[in-house]
Amino acid sequence: MKKLYGTGVALVTPFKKNREIDFNGLNNLVKYVINNGVNYLVALGTTAETSTLIEEEQRDIIECILSSNHKKIPVVIGIGGNNTDLVIKRINSMKNLSDFYAILSVTPYYNRPSQNGIYQHFKSISNYTKAKIIIYNVPKRTGCNIETHTILQLEKKYKNIIGIKEASGNILSSYKIIEKKSKDFSLISGDDFISLPIILGGGDSIISVIAQGFPYEISNMILLAMENKVKESFSIFYKIFDMINLIYEEGNPVGIKILLKIMGICESYVRLPLSSGSISLKRKMEYFLKKTENDE
Repeated sequence: MKKLYGTGVALVTPFKKNREIDFNGLNNLVKYVINNGVNYLVALGTTAETSTLIEEEQRDIIECILSSNHKKIPVVIGIGGNNTDLVIKRINSMKNLSDFYAILSVTPYYNRPSQNGIYQHFKSISNYTKAKIIIYNVPKRTGCNIETHTILQLEKKYKNIIGIKEASGNILSSYKIIEKKSKDFSLISGDDFISLPIILGGGDSIISVIAQGFPYEISNMILLAMENKVKESFSIFYKIFDMINLIYEEGNPVGIKILLKIMGICESYVRLPLSSGSISLKRKMEYFLKKTENDE
């Protein structure tokens, strides 16, 4: 199986005003990013507000994404949690797991396990499934960080642990993994702000939030970086740098949903405990888009 490369997109879950899932909006979004050059999709991650979705809704979202994709590009599915046995049960209960390139599984949150606890968690998941696993490290959300030596131990011993989405915000952690990992293990950047230096330092791929709004630009930026065309790739980055700041100003996915609403792709509604973005943020984004259009 080939490694993931280039740009992956962490898909939002569009909602209607009554907070039911907007499948037309999700279909629009999937087709938009595919038509504009992204390399793979990530379903039911943090950006999808998965913690607010019941199991039936998650199944329907999966079916919608797979149908819209028509097997054009790989799809990664998020299946993680802080109950190891339940994560294993959810993985093994999936009837269409073969439709996905890999599982993206977050480090256990809230429990705050030790490094050994994290190791045993992923060891157990690996032992109970043949599916490919990508570890997701996002300590600002989980409350615990998976350290480099733990990652390297896991990738060395368990062949179906094929990569890590590194979203700690610590670029040195990514470089340490890149330096010591095997060639078959993927280092995937999960941070829009530092994806370029990670790719230039030897990273394999990114899972991006901003790529939903700018799929062509981000995909092109990453491909240029992979070709060592540094100035050209950073030229794109600086053109959209202010928008990257804006989509995170009031939290994710609040910001990106406002942008997608402005672009006419889907509505901007979120589910509690998230609250809708401000009019002020919407106006800033509209100003940015208008200014960018005029500059061109």
